[in-house]
Amino acid sequence: MPEPDDALNLLQDLIAQARAAGADAADALLADSVSLSNAQRLGALERLEREESQDLGLRVLVGRRQAMVSSTDVSPDALGELVERAVAMAGSVPEDPYCGLADPDQLAQSVPELDICDHDEPAPEQLIERARACEDAARAVDGVTNSEGAEAGWSLSRIALAASNGFTGNYAVSRHSVGVAVLAGEGLGMERDYDFASVVYGTDLEDPETIGRRAGERTVKRLGARKAATAKVPIVFDPRVAGGLLGHFASAINGIAVARGTSFLKDKMDGPVFAEAITVVDDPHRPRGLRSKPFDAEGVANNRSNVVEAGVLKTWILDLRSARQLGLATTGNASRGTSSPPGPAATNLYLEPGSQSPAALIGEIDEGFYITEMMGMGVNGVTGDYSRGAFGYWIEKGALAYPVSEVTVAGNLKDMFLALTPADDLEFRYGVNAPTLRVDGMTVSGN
Repeated sequence: MPEPDDALNLLQDLIAQARAAGADAADALLADSVSLSNAQRLGALERLEREESQDLGLRVLVGRRQAMVSSTDVSPDALGELVERAVAMAGSVPEDPYCGLADPDQLAQSVPELDICDHDEPAPEQLIERARACEDAARAVDGVTNSEGAEAGWSLSRIALAASNGFTGNYAVSRHSVGVAVLAGEGLGMERDYDFASVVYGTDLEDPETIGRRAGERTVKRLGARKAATAKVPIVFDPRVAGGLLGHFASAINGIAVARGTSFLKDKMDGPVFAEAITVVDDPHRPRGLRSKPFDAEGVANNRSNVVEAGVLKTWILDLRSARQLGLATTGNASRGTSSPPGPAATNLYLEPGSQSPAALIGEIDEGFYITEMMGMGVNGVTGDYSRGAFGYWIEKGALAYPVSEVTVAGNLKDMFLALTPADDLEFRYGVNAPTLRVDGMTVSGN
């Protein structure tokens, strides 16, 4: 990996070449990464890989026309060709009245310390041991009959961004992960489940044996699943799937969808979209957060914001382009890869916990459905209509009674959000996090 200063010097030289070749403005992104991964099944090592990569993306603007080019070759000759191609492409694409770089007063002036990089690379033997311990613990659970395998991995990525408006910045991020999937039962009665964990620091990684044991227990618990009768009942979403509801919400408040008029929340700004007690937060500066970053992909300053306060929608998720299209200011949520222009995306998005325990939320239900896994993508972003396959456990008299499969749950996200009650068990395990959620009045379609 190049040193941070070397990466920024390379990008600034590239931008200077683009300006000399006829670009009015330009920005460039360099992503260097190294990763180590291990996979094994039934105690036998199947894969041990190390990968190093370097990707560069250049965006040039000629008037109101922009073009993106990318390359994995950063030699002087290759970069010269990259510049020529980008400027030529920009001259032949349609004008975009909303594209452009940030104004100087929008740029991040400092880089906060977010503690998002563990520079200690684990030895291959350490990853092998993590995966082995995880799979062994899962297979040791009584009733587990087979394994799809376990994996452990580590990665480190360095991001450098420079632009002709004067911005330069860089940061590094790391990931440690381990997970396993196993099977229980035989023949047509076989069931599968999994568990995994992903963190910034290896010292924060949950004990692999605990992860494996939980995967095995979840799998065995699914045995004997049956269908449920069609009914309109309260639905409880396990934290593993509750974040999916928040992900649908994030898509609905994405500036691109709102600007195009293709969001079911497009007319809901400053209006109630959740129950009054609900707060939803987007926090790019969360220490050791899986989606934390010190500035956005356009070099714009980013900050923690309450997307929803007391149930009321307070902001869209915006980058520069979507903000200009809506006549608003960017929220500093630009994200991008090396081969595409920036677009808005949430960072560490989470729904704040409520005051009741999951047991209390379930205990109030005479008959309902507790969901631990969802299938399919039956969500209409324009209308909010929601229909997805689900697996979970039927609730009878405030307790989980038996496993349920081959059912569909349906409703409309606008109604679901307003009827949502969170438990008090929020944990930060993913990029989008929510506690256990209860939604009353949904339809379960089964027998």
